[in-house]
Amino acid sequence: MSCLQTIQDYGLRSLGIGERLLPKDNFTLCEQFTLIGSGMIWNIYFGIVALVTGFAFATALGLGKASSNIWLRKPSEWFIFLFRGSPLFIQFFFGYFLFLSLKSQYAFFAPFTAAWLGALIVLFFNTAAYSAEIFYGALQSIPKGDVEAADAYGLSGWHRFRRVIWPTSLRLAWPAYTNEAIFLFHATTLVFFSGFPAWQQRGDALYYASYFADKTFNPFVPYPILAGYFIILTVIVISVFGMINARLNRHLPQENRRKIRLRINLIR
Repeated sequence: MSCLQTIQDYGLRSLGIGERLLPKDNFTLCEQFTLIGSGMIWNIYFGIVALVTGFAFATALGLGKASSNIWLRKPSEWFIFLFRGSPLFIQFFFGYFLFLSLKSQYAFFAPFTAAWLGALIVLFFNTAAYSAEIFYGALQSIPKGDVEAADAYGLSGWHRFRRVIWPTSLRLAWPAYTNEAIFLFHATTLVFFSGFPAWQQRGDALYYASYFADKTFNPFVPYPILAGYFIILTVIVISVFGMINARLNRHLPQENRRKIRLRINLIR
C-alpha cells in the first residue's frame, strides 16, 4: 500500500471516515504519522472550542473575584480554587462518572458521556478557572494613573471598563494567557487517557500513539511523532497569539512591548 493510499484510508479515521479497522502488524512510518495526525483533529477541536468558550467565562470569573459584592466574589473564588486545586486527570474521571450517573436517570445527559461534549465541558471549566486567575491578576495590576485619567476624562461605569480597564488588563494578561493556551492544548491528551472512552477506536493523537507503542513494544517511534505534532501546534499557537499581542500593544514603542515567553508548567 502506498503512502498516499494510507493517507486516504486513515487520514480522517478519528472522525469515522475511511477504514474502520486499524492496521494489525507490519506498521509503516506512514501509517503511524497518518493515524497520529488524524487523532490531532480531536486535540485541536478540544483546545480551540474550550479556549474560545472559556475566555468569556474566565472574564466573568475574573471580574467576579475582583468584585466588592460578596455574592459575586465568593462563588468565583471557590470555583477557581476547586478547578485549579484539583488535577485535570481527576476532573475528567469524576466528570465522566457524574455524566454517566445522570444519564441513567435522565436521557438528556446521554451525549455528555461522549468525549466530544463531556470532556469538552471539563476542559472548559478547567481553562476558565486558570484563565480567570490570570485576568484577576491583570485587573489588580492596572496602573492607578490609567484609572485616574479615565475619571478625569469623565469616563465611568461601563464606558471606563470598556475603554480603559478591560483593554489594559488584556494587554497585561496576554503573555500569561498565551502560556495557558499552550498548556490547554497539551492537556487535551488526557481526554481518552482518563475516563472518557474512545468510541469505535476514534481517539486522539495520544490514543493512536499508545496503540502503536503497545503493538510494536517500541515507544521510541510513535511518541516522538506525537511530540513533533504538538511542537508544530505550539509554534502555531505562539505565532497566532503573538500577532494578537502585537495588535494589543500597537500603540506602544517597540522596546516597551511585553514579550511572550513560554514558562514551563511542571504539573497541570
